[in-house]
Amino acid sequence: MNMKDKVCIVTGSAGGIGYAIARRYVAEGAKVVIADLKADAAEKAASELKAMGPGDAFAVEMDVTSEEAVNAGVAATIEKWGRVDVLVSNAGIQIVNKIEDFAFADWKKMLAIHLDGAFLTTKACMPHMKAQKGGAIIYMGSVHSKEASPLKSAYVTAKHGLLGLARVVAKEGGKFGVRANVICPGFVRTPLVEKQIPEQAKELGISEEEVVSKVMLGQTVDAEFTTVEDIAEVAYFFAGFETNALTGQSIVASHGWYME
Repeated sequence: MNMKDKVCIVTGSAGGIGYAIARRYVAEGAKVVIADLKADAAEKAASELKAMGPGDAFAVEMDVTSEEAVNAGVAATIEKWGRVDVLVSNAGIQIVNKIEDFAFADWKKMLAIHLDGAFLTTKACMPHMKAQKGGAIIYMGSVHSKEASPLKSAYVTAKHGLLGLARVVAKEGGKFGVRANVICPGFVRTPLVEKQIPEQAKELGISEEEVVSKVMLGQTVDAEFTTVEDIAEVAYFFAGFETNALTGQSIVASHGWYME
């Protein structure tokens, strides 16, 4: 799997899983666009990765719910590096609440970031990938692309939706060498997950320790969190697997929490 000089856009990559994926790609010689809502954080991340090498990185400010911002970010990528080989649609947030208490505005915000963001970035990158006869589109799903949990109606709905989007992209992109896949992590101890611990403790009426041991890790085989490095390895695998053999497929990385 040769990633040298491949041009990769990773959304939400100023930190967390996205940053780990970008770092993995740069370590293999790829050119990575740090596309993030937080411009300063994106610039900092790109500077760090560029210094690490052997690949390259630059930052674009991108609100993935804005078609104008997404199109501008992809256009800047094409202007700088002339192509786009890999898109990792990773940007996401989490809001937890019971269905009857879930604000409609929060529901729309969740679906906009996770689903609209995936659609808009895909729409912007697909013509370039088709023209160059190849590309990889990778969506950051979740175990919740396959399973459900209380308090996460919008998140579960959005993550299920990414499976459908990936399959359509695989069908439409196949004859052009454009592949689509979904990574489905279990609980990864990022700031997004850290934020959920006290929120779920409050909603479920249990301690934060019980949220971790029972809700998050209770169904794993070893009571361990999945790591950002684990997910970066899966993203590297999908990016470098250059045939249609696995297109439209998903991989669950969850320490056995969910198996299929």
